[in-house]
Amino acid sequence: MTQGHDVKDYTAQRTAPRISAIRDLSVDYEGYSESIVTRPPDISTRGMFINTSRVFPEGAVLNVQFCLALSGIEIRSRAEVRYCLAGVGVGVEFVEISPESIAAIQHEIEMTDRQISPNKTAARK
Repeated sequence: MTQGHDVKDYTAQRTAPRISAIRDLSVDYEGYSESIVTRPPDISTRGMFINTSRVFPEGAVLNVQFCLALSGIEIRSRAEVRYCLAGVGVGVEFVEISPESIAAIQHEIEMTDRQISPNKTAARK
């Protein structure tokens, strides 16, 4: 399956919860004018995995813009590619994002968690 390449387990390295609750994602590769085709990613307060067949080198800087699905808040950030899974997508870390945007993403994660598992949230209290 990996044809001799070592595949890191990035899921195990995640330090923040992730959700797939965004819409209207726009990604621009800095210094290039092409449009990048994407599918809905998952997101955390630290970054996101963007599903795309486009290959980016580690360290590439992307400008991302999207709306959070529940609140409708628009987020804009610069993000750096941390890893690329050819034909699958890229994991990016937000490198320039406002504290307000991070708080909005965190709030969205909490709202999504409550909608998905109301019993889980009630059990925490």
